[in-house]
Amino acid sequence: LKLLGIGDDCVGCRLKGLAFYSPSTMSKISGETLKTAVNKILSDAKELEAKKTAKGKKYFTQTVELQIGLKNYDPQKDKRFSGQVKLPNITKVNFSVCVLGDVQHVEEAQKNGIDAMDVEALKKLNKNKKLVKKLAKKYDAFLASESIIRQIPRLLGPGLNKAGKFPTLLTHSESMVNKVHEIRCTVKFQLKKVLCMAVPVGNVNQTPEQISQNVNIAINFLVSLLKKNWQNIKVLYVKSTQSVAHRIF
Repeated sequence: LKLLGIGDDCVGCRLKGLAFYSPSTMSKISGETLKTAVNKILSDAKELEAKKTAKGKKYFTQTVELQIGLKNYDPQKDKRFSGQVKLPNITKVNFSVCVLGDVQHVEEAQKNGIDAMDVEALKKLNKNKKLVKKLAKKYDAFLASESIIRQIPRLLGPGLNKAGKFPTLLTHSESMVNKVHEIRCTVKFQLKKVLCMAVPVGNVNQTPEQISQNVNIAINFLVSLLKKNWQNIKVLYVKSTQSVAHRIF
């Protein structure tokens, strides 16, 4: 499994008992092609960082993204899939999380330097669509206490759900820090109205091996969600925020 870039902590592995690594879903990505693409992305990122540093300009850590084009799929007729998988390595460096919590969770969040909002703060948004949309754009993901998550539709309306950011449940028996780390390693695939999508699979501060491992697991999991597996994959690219796209399939 390690040769395939499959980690022990892969959510898909645990939940599906390795079902998505059947012969029909096994990766068809050339290891050499992926390695070349990732190395080019990382070398270009270092070159760009050196140029900006020399000019005294600010440089930000670029996210590495997997871009997918599908085929033989009709979003209007075929069942739209949705699924998420935990990758072994974090994706975005500045992946922001907000806790919508009860008193205990808000206090815990503050102690750990994690943004949090209590019920009163959520009530102040008054279900205002613009304010809820602004909140959804501010953070990459949300966690919510059990007592709060039930109230989200009543407090905020459908805004977070429409943005694909409905909160993940956070219980008091879980470590908040570990839960945040888990979310930072998790990517979600969801078919909407178009046959293309993109998910973060790493950043340019990581090693080629870490990025490649994330890419392989993400692709294998996506293929497991598709009706005809690899027959539904038209094209796959990897790129960083400021690089050109490199085709790997």
